[in-house]
Amino acid sequence: MSGGLDHLVHAVRDLDAAAELYRRLGFTVGARNRHAWGTHNYLVQTPGFFVEVLTVAEPEKLGSDGFSALFGTFNRLFLKNQQGLSLLILESDDAAADAARFRSAGVSASDAMRFEREGKRPDGSAVKVGFSLAFARDAKAPAIGFAVCQQHFPENFWNPAFQQHANTVSGIAGTVLVSESPRDHEAFLSAFSGVRADSASASGITASTPRGEISVMDPAAFRSRFGVEPPDVSRGARLAAARFRVHDRASLSAAFERGGIAGSSSRGATIVGPQIALGTTLVFD
Repeated sequence: MSGGLDHLVHAVRDLDAAAELYRRLGFTVGARNRHAWGTHNYLVQTPGFFVEVLTVAEPEKLGSDGFSALFGTFNRLFLKNQQGLSLLILESDDAAADAARFRSAGVSASDAMRFEREGKRPDGSAVKVGFSLAFARDAKAPAIGFAVCQQHFPENFWNPAFQQHANTVSGIAGTVLVSESPRDHEAFLSAFSGVRADSASASGITASTPRGEISVMDPAAFRSRFGVEPPDVSRGARLAAARFRVHDRASLSAAFERGGIAGSSSRGATIVGPQIALGTTLVFD
């Protein structure tokens, strides 16, 4: 059964510039990693959750395998039209079982697929990390990739040294999708997450996972809640925002000042909108 939020993919055109933006936001950013199918990334860890800042650096390596199609080519096509959050990925303790559950629910996009790569510890030493992913598809959200991720060597991946951030972000509070008709995604969200929406209205729905909320809002509700423009949803729902928990707001403000980041305030949260945050909205609660 899939679990809480595992990671979000933030697709960008200039990977090094995006990593520098996250550093200016007060995050600790890991080393640059490379996938066999041509995507490169930097990771920003919090306990049990990370942001994967990603670009398609070597498109010539894209092939016909599942990871090339559902991850590499998907992000390449996404980046033709915009930057921003492209995939929502939940934690899994059995990706094969989740793939079977997706098939039964009629939302499957793949079987469970496994890959491994070399990772690096804070001291620079190499370790093996491995993952199995199973993808799902919401026909009314073609610009969002959905998957679950099972880690095979979690002891080599998670590291408290990478989870200490000058902005005092301590974890993920949730993610926000925007859709003209949020209730249209209720059945998919339940099938994907295994969690039924625990609050719903005409303007939005929310499902509470074991690690963070998944909310779907209409554009007006998003604009009212966060004080920034939502992404264009004329061609389907978009993954619009990541919401982080902050331990100390004074430290957050100091990190932003050092980094030259001009955040705004809305309903007690600090907001970094898509013009600064490369197509996404980052919310610091």
